[in-house]
Amino acid sequence: MKKLRMKTNDKDGNLIVFCGLDGCGKTTMINRLATALESIDKIHLTKQPTDAVRKSDIFRTYMDCPNHSRFDYRSLSLLAASDRIQHTNKEIADALSRGETVICDRYFYSCLANLRARGYTKDSWIYEVSESIIKPDLSFFLDLPVSEAVRRVRSRPEEKDRYIDLTLQYKLRREYLDICKRNKGILIDSSLPEDICFGIILDSVNKLQKGK
Repeated sequence: MKKLRMKTNDKDGNLIVFCGLDGCGKTTMINRLATALESIDKIHLTKQPTDAVRKSDIFRTYMDCPNHSRFDYRSLSLLAASDRIQHTNKEIADALSRGETVICDRYFYSCLANLRARGYTKDSWIYEVSESIIKPDLSFFLDLPVSEAVRRVRSRPEEKDRYIDLTLQYKLRREYLDICKRNKGILIDSSLPEDICFGIILDSVNKLQKGK
């Protein structure tokens, strides 16, 4: 895996992103961080991919069904990458230009992790696309064992019967760990108590704000 070559954030605002498996605790940490910062910063909460992709037939097929024979995954990855370029360079860039702190649930790293986890390890186009994406000021990767992540997802009443590709989850976890290491992300062991995880995150954000 190559290191991603993203655009430097030269805007007034900070871009903070959270990545990891479903069930890793992203939503909890994002909500706590937004609450902690809202008294001193204008917060812009967002997520990737946008609903334009999330509600598409191809995305829902890969998320909800074991049979993916109707689609080539590379086509979904290209769709998601395009969506991320549009979202990053319009919605996120505009918010950063206004001096807002942008907190994003998932980011371009997830696109890379999913592509590689499905076996497309030699695709070079995704690294070229990354050059059009703004590099986050802070990238948090929340990590925990796959079994615990799945247990958390299954504990949600609305997702207790959701299709989950377990083999894929193990591959995704390895890819996230590698991406974090190669791109200077901050790894958080989200099997630790919630307050400890959030303390690490808040300390990193406070240091960022003091230095910018």
